[in-house]
Amino acid sequence: MAHVVLLGDSIFDNGRYVDGGPDVVEQVRAVLPEDWRATLLAVDGDVTSGVPRQLRSLSPDATHLVVSVGGNDALGYQHLLQRPVRGVADALLAFSGAQDDFARDYEAMIDAVASVGLPLAVCTIYDTPSSEPGHAVIRTALAFFNDCITRSAFARGVSVVDLRLVCDDDGDYANPIEPSVQGGGKIAAAISAFLLPAPGVRRSAVIARGGPATRQGAAM
Repeated sequence: MAHVVLLGDSIFDNGRYVDGGPDVVEQVRAVLPEDWRATLLAVDGDVTSGVPRQLRSLSPDATHLVVSVGGNDALGYQHLLQRPVRGVADALLAFSGAQDDFARDYEAMIDAVASVGLPLAVCTIYDTPSSEPGHAVIRTALAFFNDCITRSAFARGVSVVDLRLVCDDDGDYANPIEPSVQGGGKIAAAISAFLLPAPGVRRSAVIARGGPATRQGAAM
């Protein structure tokens, strides 16, 4: 029996935001074969540094890991959007420092999870709904942090589920930062595509460190 474990924050632990509807882990269970299990260890509100703590509860029969974390870390830097600057270069330098801190924490997390030795995918931080005020600014700012996620993953041969492409409709969001039932269904389908890639389905490939690494993401 295969067993996928979901780690991270409220992208997976979204039960309180779906008004009695199925949360992400329930939706993952619904799309996987009967001989698969899915367990939720993600915790609403957790940041990147909390994932190693979640790993302490990892079942010895786990076979696959999926992590979605970093959005709460990024929220911790939202004050930078109000910081007075003298020009674009100053703004970029302010985000550069935040990016360095985020990258350090994210790399420590991904190394801890990868050390378990199981097939692993990590998720990008998705954009806020396009109807949300400030959407363009938020999407642009998140690119600084998503760059850290993709660099960390690709350098280690870890698969990436790009939630920016998965959750591409306002109905995918229960609020500006949590997925709705609709969005959770899309996330579950993307996780299933990582776990059970369909033969012949077009996939993105990333070449890093001189070798090919297939990435399963939202384009599936």
